[in-house]
Amino acid sequence: MRRLNKMPVLFFGATLLLMLSVVTAFSEEKEPIVDKLAVVNGVVITKVDFDRKLHQVKQHMLRRGQQISDDRLAKMKTDILETMINEELLFQESRNKGITVEPEAVATDLKRIKKGFPNDADFKKLIAESGLTEAQLQSDIERGHVINKLIDKQIAALVVIPDQEIRTFYDTHPNSFKKSEQVRASHILIKVDSKAGSSVKDEKKAKLQKIQKRLKGGEDFAELAKEFSECPSNTKGGDLGYFGRGKMVKPFEDAAFKLKKGEVSDIVETQFGYHLIKVVDKKPASVVSYEEVKDNIGQYLKQEETGKQLKGYIEELRKKAVIEKFTSL
Repeated sequence: MRRLNKMPVLFFGATLLLMLSVVTAFSEEKEPIVDKLAVVNGVVITKVDFDRKLHQVKQHMLRRGQQISDDRLAKMKTDILETMINEELLFQESRNKGITVEPEAVATDLKRIKKGFPNDADFKKLIAESGLTEAQLQSDIERGHVINKLIDKQIAALVVIPDQEIRTFYDTHPNSFKKSEQVRASHILIKVDSKAGSSVKDEKKAKLQKIQKRLKGGEDFAELAKEFSECPSNTKGGDLGYFGRGKMVKPFEDAAFKLKKGEVSDIVETQFGYHLIKVVDKKPASVVSYEEVKDNIGQYLKQEETGKQLKGYIEELRKKAVIEKFTSL
């Protein structure tokens, strides 16, 4: 299932456009000299636009801890310029076909982007650092929408994946549909700093021991979790839901997976404090059925095929276009 969770989006999907094309709208300010990198059917791609986009991509890669060697930077520059040319060709074609976008859709996307920031000031600071204005960002969002509409109408709508192809993919990728053993557990946590002194730790542990005694006396685990647990899960009676190995800190995980359904652990110490863990349910390792993932596989294969056909579609647009380049970067 991990493979399908990482399905590639369309080459010109809205997320990628936002990442790579967030600075392609023309500046409202007039510049005395426009440094041309390319002209696509009369539309200029400027060095200012290119540099903004390059900065955006660099920042994205650095935030992910990726190193940028000289060779990688050179290829990146070439790829970005080619992407800008391809995007401009798709945008022009969408205009030629009369494709438009509703202002409400642009406003909704802009609002969603703003929600990703703590406040409006932080949002404005980031776009300013990228050399953008809010109007330019709105323009790019609109470009993304019309290009996606063009792709949907001219390519994706015509792609049909036969059921047999979906079934073949399922049968030939068995490791993609394996589910590891899972546990559903609840816990009661009494927090204690790992650097706390022994007297503080003893006090906290004694508190949980009193709760443990009440559990052994027959009181309800969920009710005690609501009353005493210092984890946000206390509102749900300590319920943490299902999780597999590698999702929890090791002492907690080891204890949970050793328990049988319905059992409660002894006191477990982790970096967060002291826990009592109750296993509510266990699921053995299994394979997801074909029927469960059939639709997901179909969507994945359709995206793959649409991406392949999109490359050919762009090549045809390039053959008909007048493209001039003024630098090798």
